[in-house]
Amino acid sequence: MSYTAKIGPSILNSDLACLGSECIQMLDCGADYLHLDVMDGHFVPNITFGHPVVECLRKQLGQGPFFDMHMMVSRPEQWVKPMAAAGANQYTFHLEATVNAGALIKDIRENGMKVGLAIKPGTTVEELGPWAGQIDMALVMTVEPGFGGQKFMEDMMPKVNWLRTQFPSLDIEVDGGVGPDTIHKCAEAGANMIVSGSAIMKSDDPRSVINLLRNVCVEAIQKRSLDR
Repeated sequence: MSYTAKIGPSILNSDLACLGSECIQMLDCGADYLHLDVMDGHFVPNITFGHPVVECLRKQLGQGPFFDMHMMVSRPEQWVKPMAAAGANQYTFHLEATVNAGALIKDIRENGMKVGLAIKPGTTVEELGPWAGQIDMALVMTVEPGFGGQKFMEDMMPKVNWLRTQFPSLDIEVDGGVGPDTIHKCAEAGANMIVSGSAIMKSDDPRSVINLLRNVCVEAIQKRSLDR
């Protein structure tokens, strides 16, 4: 097994007027990466920010931080080059948003980014399966994408478990309603990349929340390797 526990605060839950300083605070508190939610008002009924904001963040934060772009957009093909130029590290698109995932995966790689592939709660994990060998990360949404602060959907955990069983070294991310109360279920199912919004950003002590989430994942990974 070659995967490790990584915690990525969802910066959509931050004070967007102070986005740069909030990102710096998250990284100082031990975040492994930053999860940036891009919404276009079509694929999901909300609008957030696009590549100009990403470019500004990259300039302010430097080359070090890993930007995981969660592209909740109806035409993911359109934004590959702009996001790569803006400094994105990973381009996570939705399987439901494209008719040619293979070509999109190739384009993302050719533009120097890692490939993430996301599925909404209503999409079966078996639909993602054929692409798992060509991607760096699978994202199992644990809420309906589009808004923060929703309730965690525990019935998505069998998808995570299926992916971990079928693809033991794949990075598997969960996103939506994940925090100290739900992390154990995610970690036990096999998730190793944890997106957490409100639980981290709204905490008085983000560092302790990030540490708790990571420690639970590390323990689950160690247990899984022993069980093998």
